[in-house]
Amino acid sequence: MNDSSQAHWNLDHIVSGLRDARVDWRGPRGRLRESGGDREFPSQQSLRAIVLQLCGALFPMRLGPIDLRSEVEDFYVGHTIGSALDALLHQVCLELHHMGRNQTEPESDESMRARAAQIVRQFGAALPQVRRALDLDVTAAYQGDPAAHSVDEVLLCYPGVSAMIHHRLASVLYKLGVPMLARIVAEIAHADTGIDIHPGATIGKSFFIDHGTGVVIGETAIIGDRVRLYQMVTLGAKRFPPGENGELKKGLPRHPIIEDDVVIYSGATILGRVTIGRGSVIGGNVWLTRSVPAESNVTQASLVNNMPNCGLGGA
Repeated sequence: MNDSSQAHWNLDHIVSGLRDARVDWRGPRGRLRESGGDREFPSQQSLRAIVLQLCGALFPMRLGPIDLRSEVEDFYVGHTIGSALDALLHQVCLELHHMGRNQTEPESDESMRARAAQIVRQFGAALPQVRRALDLDVTAAYQGDPAAHSVDEVLLCYPGVSAMIHHRLASVLYKLGVPMLARIVAEIAHADTGIDIHPGATIGKSFFIDHGTGVVIGETAIIGDRVRLYQMVTLGAKRFPPGENGELKKGLPRHPIIEDDVVIYSGATILGRVTIGRGSVIGGNVWLTRSVPAESNVTQASLVNNMPNCGLGGA
């Protein structure tokens, strides 16, 4: 006997209650819509599939299909990118439509689709540059970890590399003016790896996150070349000034600047628009809220010994 045949879920009551909750939430925000309207937002499920295709196209013999042969590599790459970009076009249209819903003079569907096509075209053109940047990230991980036996192992196994593949793609989308799509791609990596990189963060060449779990890199962070982070590092904001309406101001530079050749060890927290000078080493579990000059070596002991001037934060 099917257990559900004897159950009475009172579905009409549940459905009507959820409808009332949606109306109560949408009404004050001016988002009541006629019933039967089309989906308004991009799809995380679709973006996940698109990123999976792009990963295969970027690294076909490593992240592509297991039966791929080198003689058909270019065909596979072309076919896969074409399919991914076609799907991405629909998602970009959804975001542009969402962004324009409150405009006094709505953009025509033809104009919006042309703008979406241009964004996707520029995104596709950036993929070779993304691949070259990722090659440097993979090399940095291999050279920076004595436990790595090959670059193939790094690409296939390291969560920091997976997070950077997503970030390099998300960063292009962010710069092209589709921040929601970029954020979805970033959050897919966050869910899969435990590494949270905002797509607005600027990250230079040969970047390596070792182990990675719990790393947080904020929207306005700027990271130079050949920087290495370990697990549980936070590059965050120190304070969030409110605007005139009481909501937090958006887009202000509020995250650290990390110059070239810096190493930041596990558990370190660096907050605010401070600068960590080139070649510095920030020790584990350090809490830092002030800039440090080039070639600094900052540890918990050095902070305690220089407490009046060190920028030591709270517990």
